[in-house]
Amino acid sequence: MSDSETLPAEARTIAAGYAFTGPALDLGALLWDGHCHPDAPVRIPLPMLNRHGLVAGATGTGKTKTLQLIAEQLSAQGVPVFLADIKGDLSGISRPGQPDDRVQGRAAEVGRQWTPAGFPAEFLALGGFGHGIPVRATITSFGPVLLSKVLQLNQTQEQSLGLVFHYADTKGLELIDLKDLRAVVAFLTSDEGKTELKNIGGLSTATAGVILRSLTAFEAQGMADFFGEPEFGTADLLRTAPDGRGIVSVLELPAVQDRPQLFSTFLMWLLADLFHDLPEVGDADRPKLVFFFDEAHLLFSDASKAFLDSITRTVRLIRSKGVGVFFVTQTPKDVPSDVLAQLGNRVQHALRAFTPDDQKALKATVKTFPNSAYDLEELLTGLGTGEAVVTVLGEKGAPTPVAATRLRAPESLMGPVDGAELDRAVQGSALHGRYAQAVDRESAYEKLSAERPQAPGAPKTPRAAKAPKEEPSLVEQVVGSGMFRSLARSVGTQIGREITRSLFGTARRRR
Repeated sequence: MSDSETLPAEARTIAAGYAFTGPALDLGALLWDGHCHPDAPVRIPLPMLNRHGLVAGATGTGKTKTLQLIAEQLSAQGVPVFLADIKGDLSGISRPGQPDDRVQGRAAEVGRQWTPAGFPAEFLALGGFGHGIPVRATITSFGPVLLSKVLQLNQTQEQSLGLVFHYADTKGLELIDLKDLRAVVAFLTSDEGKTELKNIGGLSTATAGVILRSLTAFEAQGMADFFGEPEFGTADLLRTAPDGRGIVSVLELPAVQDRPQLFSTFLMWLLADLFHDLPEVGDADRPKLVFFFDEAHLLFSDASKAFLDSITRTVRLIRSKGVGVFFVTQTPKDVPSDVLAQLGNRVQHALRAFTPDDQKALKATVKTFPNSAYDLEELLTGLGTGEAVVTVLGEKGAPTPVAATRLRAPESLMGPVDGAELDRAVQGSALHGRYAQAVDRESAYEKLSAERPQAPGAPKTPRAAKAPKEEPSLVEQVVGSGMFRSLARSVGTQIGREITRSLFGTARRRR
């Protein structure tokens, strides 16, 4: 008699909910009444990975290893993966793991053979801050909504920045880096530039001053390198290796941990860019890409309603482009309810309940799960490292029963590879020659400088804007109108290549 046949009826019902017939990722084995049952596997159907997911749990409960476990199985099944490496310990996915007593013991507990294996990986770094291939974005493609979040602008300042972007789009002033944006803002507040916007609203000196000061402070923190060319092409995240396995793109982020809004917003830019470029595919037998968004609470912290609405729409619609998004955070309450409602696959590690706030978060987490045969409040505080409560979407799209699960150990190295090895991998990458060297071509800064007479021998810099007498700006009236919203979403004037703006105001030149 098999182990699953000796289970109580409730546990057999749970096990039957994970008996899929098609390809699936193997998470581990069912836990019931304190015992692990290796004949009752807990799995996620591969076609359901584009229905998004959540990996949550307190610090030290094994979230990172869960990401690694899912990522390497996706790669093995030919699905590219993107990982945000916040702690700097996911680079080991490229190298076979090291066998030890704990790994072998876990394999025996869950009834799975453990074979060390490395997976094809690319190593990326924001702006070159780290060992990886530099990931840059142009100011134009980043757009006013995401940039406003990075600069911590208020709603009125964000709307004014949108007006600046619209002007630059229609006049063919390419905003490549921070100096381009600074030049356009200075021009539009000068005596000469104020007339340019008289038909759709002005840019007040006070608001322009805030934007310029924010840009200066941002640049002083060393952020200028994140914006520029060559811009990273998100199509490079969709590649497979010659042996058919999906490439795991690991974005190294420890160097920017003290700039949380920057890296969380940059991740959202990558996702918005994928949404902008990919065609509709509907339901497929496997995702085109699975995107893991670590430290997700940083994205939603202090976000405006418009920003949250854009995230919600992007997550809802990108599923039909074949992209799955997993948010990784400590508790489900870190994710807005409208986004949480779209996350069909859940892996919830242990929660702590040491304080009244912890207890409140625990109760809120329990309410996000379907009815369960477990006492979830007790279970979630008693899970060990590498154990989790799981519910996913089955092959017909219906939620599976809640299953306490002892998770498998990853087969790749559970820790970072050393810096010298990373450098060799980056130097040998096919992407290195394309993105490693920064380029500074003619753009808005140079065009505005060239249009102004310069004194002999003077450096080519935009003329400083004279400080006009402060006047009430029309921008507050204009940006709320239907006309402005239409303009902000419209196609820019056809100058060389077309510029369009998507849900976040992000833009891509048509390739």
